[in-house]
Amino acid sequence: MHLKKYTIAAFILIVVVGWYVYAFITQDSLSIELFGVTLPSLSIAVLVVLPMILLYIASLLHMLFYSLVGMLKVRKYKKDHEEMVDSIVDAYLAKENRSHSFKTPKYKLLGTLVDNATVSPTAQFNAEVENKKINDVLTIINNIKNGEIVDLRKYSLLPSNPFAIQNDRNRYKKGVLSAEDILSSKNKYDISLQKEVYIDFVKKASLNGIEKYKNALTKEAIFEILSRINADSNTLVISNESLISLCKDLSLSSKEYVEASKKLSKSMLPEQRMKLFETLSNDNDLAMEAYLFTLFDLEMLTPAKDILDVSQAGDYPQFKAYSSLKECGKHFDINLFI
Repeated sequence: MHLKKYTIAAFILIVVVGWYVYAFITQDSLSIELFGVTLPSLSIAVLVVLPMILLYIASLLHMLFYSLVGMLKVRKYKKDHEEMVDSIVDAYLAKENRSHSFKTPKYKLLGTLVDNATVSPTAQFNAEVENKKINDVLTIINNIKNGEIVDLRKYSLLPSNPFAIQNDRNRYKKGVLSAEDILSSKNKYDISLQKEVYIDFVKKASLNGIEKYKNALTKEAIFEILSRINADSNTLVISNESLISLCKDLSLSSKEYVEASKKLSKSMLPEQRMKLFETLSNDNDLAMEAYLFTLFDLEMLTPAKDILDVSQAGDYPQFKAYSSLKECGKHFDINLFI
């Protein structure tokens, strides 16, 4: 019930009752004694409406109290609704360690589920939602996926956040950021993005630059570096010591060491190439096949046979087969045995 309407109706009722008693029943006055004190004489009509006034005041206070209680309850739901919107926004943005506080049981249940779930809009979802915060974040997500640059500062995303990484990747691709901008700010950009741009960086960078940011070195990057040795353009002059230092930072497999030797077969001087893989094989058994491949590829049959002769019976069977064929005067491409 609206308090204004209730007050008007109560006032009319009190006036009508008081008027009726005074006009049609009695106009006498009555003096009441209360706790030994005689009160002033009052009209009986006033005494009749007085309890009605007290009842009105009591009922008004009752309604005000429960109206306040209801208002506080609604306020809790409104705050929880806003908190739920923030929770959905954080879930869409894939924030880590999400934790939102809710006051009402129903929102607390939903909030706990959202805070501990991976939420992302489907590719077909492009509807307008009747909430600006959610609409804004959906627009941002779509723009990032479409390769556009957006402002994510107000969302306080960590560098490792996938949307922050993709947004920085978009900035890099559009030329807003250079590879060195990203590589020189280790704490500002995620290591995965640093490794990604390092591959482009090493295609033209100097040896000092390559070694300066080698914390972002990857297997793909090391092969880009190898392809520049004695190349026709962007030639890179690098010593075996520097190459060995770079390779030690990676966990190359036996096959990858062989691929590295193949990559250098047309660019590196034979003596340097042979010495490189000899040193690598002395430090890492996984590089031994690459060393044997290098020896056979360079027709250094004697040192290769010496290594095979002292190896275990089951080791390097493909190289032993190749060596036997060579001794029989058969000529095959060593690449057929790798």
